[in-house]
Amino acid sequence: MSVVGVIGAGQMGQGIAQTAAQFGHYVLLTDVSLDVAEKGKAGIAKALDKLVSRSRLDAAEAKTILQRIIPISEYGPMTEAGIIIEAATEREEIKHKIFEEAVKVLRPDAILASNTSSIPITRMAARVPDPSRFIGMHFFNPVPVMGLIEVIPGLPTSKETTAKARAFCESLRKEVVLAGDEPGFVVNRILCPMLNEAIFVLGAGMGSIEDIDTGCRIGLNHPMGPLTLADFIGLDTLFEIIKVLYKTTGDSKYRPAPLLVKYVEAGWIGRKVGRGFYDYTGDKPVPTR
Repeated sequence: MSVVGVIGAGQMGQGIAQTAAQFGHYVLLTDVSLDVAEKGKAGIAKALDKLVSRSRLDAAEAKTILQRIIPISEYGPMTEAGIIIEAATEREEIKHKIFEEAVKVLRPDAILASNTSSIPITRMAARVPDPSRFIGMHFFNPVPVMGLIEVIPGLPTSKETTAKARAFCESLRKEVVLAGDEPGFVVNRILCPMLNEAIFVLGAGMGSIEDIDTGCRIGLNHPMGPLTLADFIGLDTLFEIIKVLYKTTGDSKYRPAPLLVKYVEAGWIGRKVGRGFYDYTGDKPVPTR
């Protein structure tokens, strides 16, 4: 696929656009306005500049990558795209509004993918005209660094669509795993309850933020502790995923930790706003409780 449409110019959309452009695809990047899309491209430029400054990327190559990314104000130009990827926030009603517009410009041989991290694909596919060309494609953050993509076919997804999605992901030099269409798929079905449970443990006073993170990081041989990872993902995103697991399965083991709810209500949603379980406004993160 030479042209890729990315809807959503936030953290995930930027990562998908940067990675696709890096591996030779032209990217049409859009959001709620051209200004937001252009800010997304500016964020990619900043990320590429960091790679150049660290000698991980040639300056000329960075310029070429950036030139392949074109911010657009509306979906019309995406008729050129072989794949359109929705990378909006993890709220189903927002995604459905995007799909309603995206299918109007989806060319007959193209596929529509959702970068959902938890919402069942079959359920979302039921709201598009041709569900056989709809599929889940779960990228991991930060996209340019993480080596995995989950590809999630829904019940009506055709084998041809699955093959196209896999081929596109492999063109980005990512490892692909096929995941069953259940809430949270494979990785988040395992990960998010663990993060939620760490927050339960913190709320019960069983350990401090630092001790919980240190215990899991060293005791489980994880690269970072669960509360640090929750801050990195975004507590709002974690909350939305946990709600999907809880509401869809009806299993009480997936109920959101009360402390997670409080932090989201307070707006303390992690690294992206400077405060979550850690305060990120200083030289190094400091636990907030």
